[in-house]
Amino acid sequence: MSTEVASVIRQLPQSRINAYADASGDHNPIHIDPVFAATTPFGGTIVHGMLVLALIGEMMRASFGEAWSTTGKLKARFKAPTRPGDTVTASASLSREKDGAAEYAVQCATQTGEVVIEGRATVVVSA
Repeated sequence: MSTEVASVIRQLPQSRINAYADASGDHNPIHIDPVFAATTPFGGTIVHGMLVLALIGEMMRASFGEAWSTTGKLKARFKAPTRPGDTVTASASLSREKDGAAEYAVQCATQTGEVVIEGRATVVVSA
């Protein structure tokens, strides 16, 4: 099994944020109400952190299939908010391979290069 991981790139418009709010049941106004969100320290709506984090899962699943679903582990930190309209790239860089497992430094970054999530992902690549 290859240890190469292809990046995932997604634009996150407000319409996708609203759809995620409906799917998740998280209708916090910081995500869906521009008038309310403008009064917060963020100055506007922000993307649900879990919607952004899901891009890492999508990337790893596309590269490792069932192995990611059954053996994958992810540890991540949210570093900055993602704004509606941002284009986010989830990427992975192989850190090490040991005992049939591959460990990656993973991140999500906006089109400006700002890292909004960073962490480590591990997956068993051979038995």
